[in-house]
Amino acid sequence: MYNLDSNSNKEEKQKLTSNGGKQSKNILIAILALAVGFGIGALSFNQNFDSLFDQLELSAINLRQKTDEPQKIIETKIIEYVPQTSQEDAVIQVVKDYSSAVASIVITKNMPIYEQYYVSPFRGFFGEEFQIPQVRQKGTEEQEVGAGTGFIVSEDGLMITNKHVVIDEEAQYTVTTVDGKKYPAKVMALDPVQDVAIVKIDADEGQKFPAVVLGDSDNLQIGQSVIAIGNTLGEFDNTVSVGVISGLQRTIVAGGAGVQSETLDNLIQTDAAINEGNSGGPLLNLKGEVIGLNTAIASNAQNVGFVIPINLAKRDLEQVKTLGKIAYPYLGIYYTMIDNDIQKENQLPINYGAWIAPPGMSAQGRRIAPVIAESPAFNAGLKEGDIILEINGQKLDKDNSLSRVVAKYNPGDKVELKVLRGDERIDLEAVLGDRNEEK
Repeated sequence: MYNLDSNSNKEEKQKLTSNGGKQSKNILIAILALAVGFGIGALSFNQNFDSLFDQLELSAINLRQKTDEPQKIIETKIIEYVPQTSQEDAVIQVVKDYSSAVASIVITKNMPIYEQYYVSPFRGFFGEEFQIPQVRQKGTEEQEVGAGTGFIVSEDGLMITNKHVVIDEEAQYTVTTVDGKKYPAKVMALDPVQDVAIVKIDADEGQKFPAVVLGDSDNLQIGQSVIAIGNTLGEFDNTVSVGVISGLQRTIVAGGAGVQSETLDNLIQTDAAINEGNSGGPLLNLKGEVIGLNTAIASNAQNVGFVIPINLAKRDLEQVKTLGKIAYPYLGIYYTMIDNDIQKENQLPINYGAWIAPPGMSAQGRRIAPVIAESPAFNAGLKEGDIILEINGQKLDKDNSLSRVVAKYNPGDKVELKVLRGDERIDLEAVLGDRNEEK
C-alpha cells in the first residue's frame, strides 16, 4: 500500500531544501561582494580586512542555517463520510451490522488429473518420428469446482443456503467467514421441494459466530427497498447491491449446470443485482432483517432476480432444530390450479381451486395416476376430476396454490378439505404424509 501523502511531503521537503541551498549561495555571493567593497574602504581607513571578512562569513553561515531549517508540512485531516439521505444511512448501517454473518461456501471435489503422452504405432514403417498424442489419467486432485453464499442464523454456526449450492454428496464444503477464517461444513438437510438447505459450520465447541435476524416475508410491498449480499462470481465476497422488490408471488422453472430443473413458486422478484455466486445469500430490508434467500436470475435479462421468501426457510430451520431433518408434508395428487383460461379450455364449473386432472403420461410413456395409490389423498377418498376448493378454510386459487397452503403444515397434521365433485360439494379429511417416505 502506498501512502501518497507521505511521498508527496518528502518530495516537497527536498524541493524546499534545495531552494534554500540556492538562496544561501546567492546571499553568500552578495555578502562577499559587499565584503570586498568594505575591505577596500577598510584599507583606506587602516582597518583589519581579515577580521571583517571573518565576521561577514559567520553572519552568512548563520543566515544559511536559518534558511535550511525544515519547513513545516500542513497535516491533512481525514473527515468521515456522512450519509446524505436516511435511506443511504440505513443501507450503510445494515451492511456494518450484518455483513459479518454472510459467508462464502467453497465447493471442492476430487477430480481426475490427465496427462498427455505419445505413441508410435507405425514405427515399423515410419520409425519413431511419427507419433500420435494420447491422454491418460494419472490420479486425482482436490479442486475447487464452485462457490456460493450462505448466512449464519445462530451463534453455533447454523446456516441457510440454497439446495443447489450443496447438493453434491461427493463434494466437500468449506465456509469462509468475512475475517478470512475457513471452517469445514456439514450439510444437515435438503428441502425436497424448495431450493433451501441447512448447513452447520464445524467449529470448536463454544465458538460463537455473528448471526442475522430473520424477518417476516408475508407482508412485503412492491417498491420496498432491499439489500442483497453475496459472494459474487465466487470471487468477490460480501458484495453489496441495492434495489427494490419488483414483484411478488412469481413462479419460474429454474435449473443450471449439473442441477435438475425444478418449478419454484411464490418467489420474490427484485432488481437488486444478483450474480453467479450470490446463490444462498440473504436479501435484507432496511431494518436489517433477512426477508429472502437469493436463488435465481433471468439469464436473458438484466437485474431480474428471484428470491425464496424467508418464511419458507424458517420452517425448514425449525424442523432441523426439532426433528433433525426437513419433513415435508404431501397430499399425493397431480393437479392443475384453475384460472379463467383453464376453466374455459376444460369447461369446468368454477374458475378457482386445485383440479385433480385426468391422468397424464410420464416421460417414459407410462400412465400417471392423478391420485397416488396409498397416499393421504387416496386414503381420504379423493378421486380423479375432483376440485379441491379449500384446505382448512383457505381458498385455493392461482395466488394461493395447494402446494403453498400444504407447506404450512407438518407431516401427520390433519386437514379439512372442501371438495367439488361434479355438482356436489363434499367435505373430506386427510392426514398429511411425509414426502421423504413417499413410495
